Amino acid sequence: MDNLSRRKFVTKSSATLAALATLPAAPLFAKSLDDSGLAEVFKDDFRVGTAISTDTLANNNKKMLALIAQEFNTITAENDMKWEMMRPSLDQWNWKLADRFVDFGSRNQMLMVGHALVWHAQIPDSVFFRNSGKAKSREELLTIMEEHISTVVDRYKNHIAVWDVVNEAVDVKVWRKSHWYNIIGSDYFEHAFRFARDADPSAHLMYNDYSMDNPDKQRFVVRAVHKLRKKGVTVDGVGMQLHAALDGPSVTQVEAAILRFARAGLRVHITELDLDVLPQVSDYTGADISTNYKYAKKLNPYTAGLPESIESQHTKRYTELFELFVKHRDKIDRISTWGTTDGESWKNGWPIKGRTNYPLLFDRGYRPKPAYFSIKNLKLQK
Repeated sequence: MDNLSRRKFVTKSSATLAALATLPAAPLFAKSLDDSGLAEVFKDDFRVGTAISTDTLANNNKKMLALIAQEFNTITAENDMKWEMMRPSLDQWNWKLADRFVDFGSRNQMLMVGHALVWHAQIPDSVFFRNSGKAKSREELLTIMEEHISTVVDRYKNHIAVWDVVNEAVDVKVWRKSHWYNIIGSDYFEHAFRFARDADPSAHLMYNDYSMDNPDKQRFVVRAVHKLRKKGVTVDGVGMQLHAALDGPSVTQVEAAILRFARAGLRVHITELDLDVLPQVSDYTGADISTNYKYAKKLNPYTAGLPESIESQHTKRYTELFELFVKHRDKIDRISTWGTTDGESWKNGWPIKGRTNYPLLFDRGYRPKPAYFSIKNLKLQK
């Protein structure tokens, strides 16, 4: 995104992101609406995006990048702006892939999302502990947090307009007992947003989490945001990851979440959408990456391809979700899938390694799936 486009984005209305619609879409080479990418088809509703993998950036996967440029107008780095990739130690910065991500987004005039400034996972232990193993002090950790946020945001402030400031800080009804929480206290949430706002006063700042269809988690997040606002700290939006399955969460549950967050004055972003089609482990929910279960053949039944009956359910679920998103387009700024093709999805390795999953809109051969055409038809038929 060039500087002029970013200014148009952040100055028209930082509170509502009304300027999303003013940004030019990614280059599209279609001759008719039927051949247009998803971003073009839904341009009057919300932005449509994807996450770009480390493999795509590191290997300059031109086929994948061309597909992304054709279909989407907003991008998130799946891993390459997380702490361990960008800053493997406190005195070492590795900007290569993050810079490559920003360069791609800028050249294609895309809305870029910085993900994620403060998270409990994928972060070196040296951030929290001394060589002796003793935890650093609250003051030390706050200084590290501020320095990290200000350095990263300042580097990309002319390009990245949206930041996932804090990621996955809530465990349903309570704060997650992360190192951030244990060393600093619950106000680490407040400090993270203060530091991000100081680093870029015009940015759109978000809280991002999974299982946001859970009413208890919704209430906790809304209360936390209201407490910050009373202290003069603004959270602009909420990211609903929406790692869904064939049987849930229901459209009713997702709609209730959208409405609750909108009533709280938060813009809604669907940030990590995918649809798991494999048999679920009986007791797993959410998206905690530390969760792993033992492989069992019965839990990996579709290695030779997806049965037509399951493909049909996959298509129906994506379609009903997009019907809901269009219904509430006045509240939603962005829909981003967590990856572009099935082969690169994290769901092939989580929560069980070595499975073959089919959670996205494009297959392993980069071809659009029935769900893709179905959601496009929601607009093309009108």
